Amino acid sequence: VQLQASGGGLVQPGGSLRLSCAASGSIFSINTMGWYRQAPGKQRELVATITSGGSTNYADSVKGRFTISRDNAKNTVYLQMNSLKPEDTAVYYCNAHLKPSGSGRYDNYWGQGTQVTVSS
Repeated sequence: VQLQASGGGLVQPGGSLRLSCAASGSIFSINTMGWYRQAPGKQRELVATITSGGSTNYADSVKGRFTISRDNAKNTVYLQMNSLKPEDTAVYYCNAHLKPSGSGRYDNYWGQGTQVTVSS
């Protein structure tokens, strides 16, 4: 099982980016998917999560600016980031709580991280 994230880059303050993360491999079921971020010198923090049923949860710092969504048929989660601020600069990691085929339990899987830099 692998999670492949893409879509990061350099953007000016006020700009937008859309991150994608696709889970691949022998997957039986995916429960919650989400995005976390880690800025230099700081701990990794939750950005947003979404359940298989579409219920979402956001960090207070991104509410009203970021939108998480997912395509269950494609095992893919997205993060639309609008009105970006310099303090959003971080490496963004996708996460999936999933059960591989042939496994009896759910575990957390992480993508490789994608850099988002907000700067003028």
